[in-house]
Amino acid sequence: MERSEGAGWYDDAAGPVVRPYALTGGRTDHDDADKFDMVALIVAAPRPADGAQNDRDAASGWAPEPEHDMILELCRTPLSVVEIASDLELPLGVVRVLLGDLLDHSLIEVRRPAPVAQFPGERVLKEVIDGIRAL
Repeated sequence: MERSEGAGWYDDAAGPVVRPYALTGGRTDHDDADKFDMVALIVAAPRPADGAQNDRDAASGWAPEPEHDMILELCRTPLSVVEIASDLELPLGVVRVLLGDLLDHSLIEVRRPAPVAQFPGERVLKEVIDGIRAL
């Protein structure tokens, strides 16, 4: 099948192709991108029952894209940034920009993974050994 104008936006096997930068409006980074490391957990924030958030979003002129809605749907239970990117089949950088939009509008919460436990100091280990020997 021969395609003329706009052939770059169509793939015979996949259908319409949307470039990643089109999903983010050309943005490649977010101010809080350091919050979105691959293992950070993202959870959808509880929505106010009175619709105040929708009023604020409408007043600011921001309307979520379908990808934002898909992220919110996925994040009803906490998911890592990399899981979101995998589930949506989007590049990690694109997901970080979309998450930044949602964070700006208080629609998600970012939870840092628990820190790796520190090994006890030498003094603590000696006290444990001494205590065991005393038994």
